[in-house]
This record gives sequence, C-alpha cells and structure tokens, in this order.
Amino acid sequence: MNNFISINLIYFFFYLIITVISSAPMIKTTTFAAAVEPACKTRCGPLEIKYPFGTGHGCGSPRFHPYVTCSAAAGSGGEGELRLTTHTGSYQITSISYSDSVLTVAPPCMSNCTSMQPSPANFGLDWASPFQLGPSTFILLACSPETYSITVKGNPICDPSSLYLCADIYTCPGVVALGLPLFPPTNTCCVYSPANLGPEDELDLEALGCEGYSSVVALGDSPTDPARWRYGVALKYTLGGLDGYDVAPSCRGCEQSGGVCGYAPPRNSFVCVCGKYGNTTTDCYGYHWIYTSSSVLSSGSIWQGILAAVSVFVMLN
Repeated sequence: MNNFISINLIYFFFYLIITVISSAPMIKTTTFAAAVEPACKTRCGPLEIKYPFGTGHGCGSPRFHPYVTCSAAAGSGGEGELRLTTHTGSYQITSISYSDSVLTVAPPCMSNCTSMQPSPANFGLDWASPFQLGPSTFILLACSPETYSITVKGNPICDPSSLYLCADIYTCPGVVALGLPLFPPTNTCCVYSPANLGPEDELDLEALGCEGYSSVVALGDSPTDPARWRYGVALKYTLGGLDGYDVAPSCRGCEQSGGVCGYAPPRNSFVCVCGKYGNTTTDCYGYHWIYTSSSVLSSGSIWQGILAAVSVFVMLN
C-alpha cells in the first residue's frame, strides 16, 4: 500500500512540474529590453534604413530620431517617406550613403532646371543636430549686384572660378519664373562656395540679396547640361560619441542577425529589435528558451514551483 502511494506521489510530482512548465509562455534567455513602438522597419519608401537612422521613436540612434523620421506621405503607396525636420522646415531625404555618412535632401523651395521659383523660406540646420553641409554646390539665383560685394571673414562669397555653372543653369527656360529674361546676365547669379549658413544656421536669401537658389550634388555625365544635373542638398552626419555607449559592435551584430538597432528609454540604452521575437540587448541569433508562468516572471518563479512540489512530496512521505 505504501509503495502504491509512493508511486502515485512520484507521478503527481512529475505531473506538477510538467504542468508548471507547459502552461508558461516562452522568453529568450538573453536580457530583454522594453518594447519599442512602433515596430522598427528596415525600409522607408525606397530607402534602406540602417543605424543611425530609424523609422520612429525607439529606432536607430536617439541622437537622430528628433530629426529623421519615416512619415506617411501622399503618393508613397503606404510605404512612407523619410524626412529630415529642422527649425526651418521638413525635407524629403532622397538618398543615403552609409559608407560616406552623407544624405541628400530636396527642399521644396529649391530650384532646378525643370522648375525654378522664388524661395520664401530659408533652408537651415539645427546647431545641436549631428548634421552639417556636405559636398554640394549652392547656386544663388536672381541676385542683386550687391551680392558680389558680400564677404565672409574677408573672403567674397561668390566663387568666380565657378561662374560657368551660372551660365549653364541660366539656359533653363524656368528662369522667367524668377522675374528674369531668357538667357539673363550671369552677374545676377552667384556660386556660393564654400557655403556658410551663418550664425542662425540658415541660408538667408534676403540677407544675400537673392530671390532663389539651387543646389547641385553632381553634374553627371553631361556637366554642361543642367537638365541632367543631380539636384539636392548634401548633408554630412557624424556618429562619434553621440549615444554615450559603445553602439558600433553591438549594432553590427544586431543588423547581421536580421535585427534593427534601436534604443529603450529612459536611459536610451541599446536594444536589438527582433520583430515578433521581441527586443534583446545583443542580437537575434541563438534563441535559447526558458519557460515562465507569465511574461514578466523570471526563471526563479519556475524553481519556486518545483521546490513547492518537492516540499509536498517530502511531507507526504
């Protein structure tokens, strides 16, 4: 009889352990971080998104999130549009070179050969942001004669050696929208090189005496044909020491494992966003699972259940 009871107790003991384990959800043994909302994505429209950029709060670097976001845009097909926001406006990001740490934006009031227009708003950057002007050439349009007399630190702002760019862009029929005649004189144009945004970090066209501006990233295969130039404002961005922790090695491993680099408030500590698997502090490789009685309990809760079962077994014997 005693043997029968002991056997039944042993079965009950193992049944209790299995019940505790099987009724609990699984979590990864790697340290989990707070959830990131909305879910971080690897693309925004046609652009691939990698660190330090992100598609929303908690994605990429916390240093870049206030400035670069993926927003819904008309005509984007629901895929979103990556935009840079500064104190002077919001600008579509048209390309990113991660190897060169350069992105290109297209200010809506910027002129090009197809469409020229007066610019009612200045283009500017936030002084605290990680961005600065990159390798693009600003061309000031419909300027007054006084523009050529403006100097910065004793140097004229207009580069006479690049005056040929003015002659080329003034062949575009769109110049009439600036109040200029067809093929206007080039002394109303100024190649602003090197460009300086001034103390307010803005391209102040009114102070420069000009009606509009264009910015050229590359002349392409036909340097004398402005219709084939690549227009936009190139911005250089910096990474060093931005986040206060060693992001580079952890982020590389996260992205190589198919995750997205992000951060978790309030300390903005690094997290690797692994989609439906949650967020970890390392990468999305090597899932080793443990079982808990709820998503917020630790593995210690499992051992408490096991010890309780052992205690019942000992007392009944």
